[in-house]
Amino acid sequence: MEKLNVTPDEIAEKSFNVELKGYSPDEVDAFLDLIVADYDKMEGNVQELLDLISSLKGEIERLKAENVELKGKANYFDLANTTQYSSVDILKRVSRLEEHVFKDNK
Repeated sequence: MEKLNVTPDEIAEKSFNVELKGYSPDEVDAFLDLIVADYDKMEGNVQELLDLISSLKGEIERLKAENVELKGKANYFDLANTTQYSSVDILKRVSRLEEHVFKDNK
């Protein structure tokens, strides 16, 4: 992250030269006070968002690991179900063959 040019303290402590037809120092100070308050809020918001990003990255990693685990389980069950269905199919075929063989022998 890039470093900011001005900190809230630097804004609050900044003084300007007073000239004959310049701005009112009180108005400038009041406005800079508002900027400092907003700047502080912004820094808080940025930190909150950085914390949220970090938290969400952790959640993403956890979900990726869970996804890998679930895919592994799904592959296992797919293989188990395929084997089970294959055995059932074989038994049905054997049964049909036996029927056919025994019917021919009668």
